[in-house]
Amino acid sequence: MVTKQALTSNGWEANVEIGIKDRRIAHIRPAPHGATPTVGLALAAPLNLHSHSFQRAMSGLTEARGPDPSDSFWTWRRLMYKFLDQLTPDQIQAIAAQVFLEMLEAGYSSVAEFHYLHHNAGGVPYANLAELSEQIVEAAKDVGIGLTLLPVLYQFGGLDKRPLAGGQRRFGNDPMQFARLHEGAAKAVATGPEDFNIGVAPHSLRAVDTLGLSDALSLAGNGPVHMHLAEQVAEVEEVQAALNARPTEWLLSNYDVDPRWCLIHCTQMTPLETQALAATGAVAGLCPITEANLGDGIFNGTHYLGHGGNIGFGSDSTVHISLFEELKSLEYSQRLRDKSRAALAKADRSTGRVLFEAAARGGAQAGGRDSGTLAVGKLADILAVDLDNEWGVNRSGDMALDTLIFGGNGQRCISDVWSAGRHVVKEGRHIERERITKKFTATMAELEQNI
Repeated sequence: MVTKQALTSNGWEANVEIGIKDRRIAHIRPAPHGATPTVGLALAAPLNLHSHSFQRAMSGLTEARGPDPSDSFWTWRRLMYKFLDQLTPDQIQAIAAQVFLEMLEAGYSSVAEFHYLHHNAGGVPYANLAELSEQIVEAAKDVGIGLTLLPVLYQFGGLDKRPLAGGQRRFGNDPMQFARLHEGAAKAVATGPEDFNIGVAPHSLRAVDTLGLSDALSLAGNGPVHMHLAEQVAEVEEVQAALNARPTEWLLSNYDVDPRWCLIHCTQMTPLETQALAATGAVAGLCPITEANLGDGIFNGTHYLGHGGNIGFGSDSTVHISLFEELKSLEYSQRLRDKSRAALAKADRSTGRVLFEAAARGGAQAGGRDSGTLAVGKLADILAVDLDNEWGVNRSGDMALDTLIFGGNGQRCISDVWSAGRHVVKEGRHIERERITKKFTATMAELEQNI
């Protein structure tokens, strides 16, 4: 491709040719004299580092207030458990395929699927323990998105080790059964293209004990380790009562948290915890749209980035999938809390550039994916944007990113997306949109008969 401008590992470059070979960037060099640009702006397409794809089918179903006047994350969670009890393997694959399509159209190249839905209704294991992991892999292969599959270990309903109940029973495994499930999931991932990989996800300090957490880590090897951490006030209070320490404090005191780790949400951390987590090199996995939807709280981004911390972004509950909106939501949360402007900007980089480069770099790290920047040898995860319109108004450099993120119409400017060289979005639409969306809408019609 020939692009008018590109944000590469060397910074902004104008009129360059980007070549792709064997799924990777083969060259970035000045475009031939007189060559007609095929792309307006080329960026490194980030990895969506936190997804529960099945929750896409719930979008819009939990916005009415229930009988409890203090509706919260916990009432939402009860509704989620009730909903998921009816999902079949075929429906889960159809929903995941639609979600992955929407991620690609939103500018993501790949996804880390935090996959905790393992068993049949009532918690009865499938004959093939990895049945639902295979459905996720097949959906990713069908859509052409890059995948880091994160099978989730979920043992208990709380720190008192109460057994799982209701919808939670579809999640549950003891460490021995989970090891077998993870082995099956790894075999499924191996059927995908070479950019697919696998990690592990001990769900949270509430849902695993120390033995389970250690066993899960042993399965990860050098792969990614993801875990929910310090998301809700009630969670912090429960952990503190049971372990005599706050979640972040306890984890950093008892485990060697390093750059393999991605800690999700982290919206309930003290300034000292924020600084300590930043120093580990781990990624804070932020999902600002979902965190706002669930009332989780505000991540202390200014403090974390100020201490050199790494961040990335995910769509979590997939209530609304938009890369640019996630970035904007984080920045606006900092401004609202501190009554400031350009909260995350640096002296040499605008707010939009700081956010976008952090998303690309942190997402790649969290997913164990060899991407995150436009550079020779990296996976060809490329997001192409057309700025020759009323939304982009032919802006360049940092100002172009600021316009895409804060102007409100950035997603409408997306023209093409490549995932490891697979050209899956053209003219703003996924190449298999009609087929995949038709199956999704039929699945939703089936499900809504029972809502």
